Amino acid sequence: MLASLTRILLLATVSIALSKVHADVSTPSIFGDHMVLQRNHANPVWGWANPGEKVVITIAGQSHATKADSNGDWKIALEPLPAGGPHSMVIKGENSLSYADILVGEVWICSGQSNMQWPVSNSYDGDLVAATANSSQIRLISVPQVGTQEPQKDFDGQWERCSTKTVSNFSAIGYRFGLQLQQALGVPIGLIDNAWGGSSAEAWVRRDILESDRRYAQLIANWEKTESEFDIEKETADYQTKLNTWTANGKDGQRPRAPRNPLTGNHRPANIYNGVLHPTIGYGIKGAIWYQGESNASRAYQYRHLFPLMIQHWRDEWGQGDFPFYYVQLADFKEMVSEPGDSDWAELREAQTMTMDALDNTGQAVIIDVGEGRDIHPRDKHTVANRLARWALAKDYGIDIVHQSPNYKSMKVKGSKVTLTFDHVGQGLYSFDTREPTGFSIAGKDETFVWAQARIVDANTIEVWSDSIDKPAAVRYAWANNPQCNLFSRDGLPATPFRTDDWPGVTVDNHK
Repeated sequence: MLASLTRILLLATVSIALSKVHADVSTPSIFGDHMVLQRNHANPVWGWANPGEKVVITIAGQSHATKADSNGDWKIALEPLPAGGPHSMVIKGENSLSYADILVGEVWICSGQSNMQWPVSNSYDGDLVAATANSSQIRLISVPQVGTQEPQKDFDGQWERCSTKTVSNFSAIGYRFGLQLQQALGVPIGLIDNAWGGSSAEAWVRRDILESDRRYAQLIANWEKTESEFDIEKETADYQTKLNTWTANGKDGQRPRAPRNPLTGNHRPANIYNGVLHPTIGYGIKGAIWYQGESNASRAYQYRHLFPLMIQHWRDEWGQGDFPFYYVQLADFKEMVSEPGDSDWAELREAQTMTMDALDNTGQAVIIDVGEGRDIHPRDKHTVANRLARWALAKDYGIDIVHQSPNYKSMKVKGSKVTLTFDHVGQGLYSFDTREPTGFSIAGKDETFVWAQARIVDANTIEVWSDSIDKPAAVRYAWANNPQCNLFSRDGLPATPFRTDDWPGVTVDNHK
């Protein structure tokens, strides 16, 4: 009888405890101490409580109330606040939350793959950058890498003040971009780093969006095959057997490689959308910066529509209209070539450039001069961040500053020579290091390219020719994985790689 009573009391205690946990008002980790709210924006704040529970938020003299719905979800939109702070936020239900040291300013997402993820500590002058990174006006938060097909509501992370310690492992491009904005605008800056090294663009897109578009039918079919056949337990067992054999043989030769699970990785469609992006969607932002494309280079023609689709998808999900989206074109990488030819990286760069015509409020930072031939991760992140910051400062904050690289506009053939005109030349075209522009190739109708000579005619015009081509049909510039090229504007921005032809490239038929 006593044991039975004890068991009943224990169950009642557990039931009360579980009920209390469920009833507690809570918010996802994107909200918390030290966060930055987007200025002049009706910032949404959301979370969970008991169904029907009244929730009240107070901040900066304003108060808002709502009730949790039948699922326990609630959301409140704050009245827009000007830049400043610090503020405190109190959220009351059956319990009370209090978040302190909240600033209001400009919030940017820093996204993409490893070059955006690349930390301050591993970039050039990383120690110097970290040593001087004691700005309480810049706040940082990173979203862990979780790959899943199930939309996540929260993540393990928290806002932190910028300091030598916190900035060292933060995105170098993200931080330096934010630093430029903070110094130029004099307002708090919030940076959300959700980059995942090696990620493919399709992993950042909701699965049903891809499945409903026949252009991705082969991509989805390949993944469905992988999903039905891959067995991580078998792969792990096979690996362990190989490892045991390798050990028994005195560890002779290369150590067996542990299996990777593609089902939880960064290439599977929707995996990163669900695990990384979804918990932050709706948080008040100004815009996003992006550095990705390496993992999609073999499918560059597909990227022509996949990348704009991803951007528009994000904008639709956020519900903030066409927020600014500025991205980095691929840097120069791999071996230099002795003769002109085709290149998947050149085609990916072309797809990135085309995105500016496909979507409004996008901008491309060209870094064809910043890469390292033998390293896919250029250590100079400062130049990259500066070129992204130029776009934001010019387009979103009204600062009169050159921001776009010279871009091919038109061509005219006269005899054996081609005249090229360019837009966005700033103070005029300039060939760095030598008087003659390098990096041009030219072809006749046979589509065989040879290196070309070139000269700057005036501020926005270049003449190109080759003694071996009598009737030129097309010109290309910086059309290689790692091109030798030197055309800039006098403002220091490199010319955008381009081609005047539309002949099928090496990735035209790859949609997998």
